[in-house]
Amino acid sequence: MSPHLVGHTIREVIVRHRGLRWPVPDTIHELEGQRVLEGARRGKYLLFKTQPGTLMIHLGMSGALRVSDPDTPWRKHDHVALQLDSGKQLRFHDPRRFGCVLLIDDPSTHPLLAELGPEPLSDDFGAAYLQRELKGKTANIKQAI
Repeated sequence: MSPHLVGHTIREVIVRHRGLRWPVPDTIHELEGQRVLEGARRGKYLLFKTQPGTLMIHLGMSGALRVSDPDTPWRKHDHVALQLDSGKQLRFHDPRRFGCVLLIDDPSTHPLLAELGPEPLSDDFGAAYLQRELKGKTANIKQAI
C-alpha cells in the first residue's frame, strides 16, 4: 500500500460505517489535506505518518485494502475510503469488522503497539534476544514464543 499512499495527499476521508473493532474517530478527518510522509508496519498494524498524526490500520481477520477508482461501486463491507490526489481511492473493506482505522499520536506509546516485541527482521531481534527472553522457560518453543 505504501506506493499508493506515501507522498500523496489525502483529499477526503469518507466514513460509511464507524462501527469497527474500535469506532473510527471523528479526528480521522484531520487527515484531509495532509500528505502521507512515510509508511511502516508494526506487528499486524499498518502505519502511515502524516503531520497531524499516524494513520493506523489493522485488517482484523478478514479485512482488505483496495485501490480503486472513485466511480467503482462500493461493496457492502467497504467502511472507510481515502480519496487521494492521484485520483484513486484507498478503501478499507472488512466484513467481520474486527479491523480498525484510527488516527493516533505516537505509535511507540500507543497501548496497542507499546508492548509488542521487536520486529523479526529488525536488528533488535536475533539469537541473543531469544536466548534472553527464553532463559528459564520450560515450555515447548512454539508456546514460549
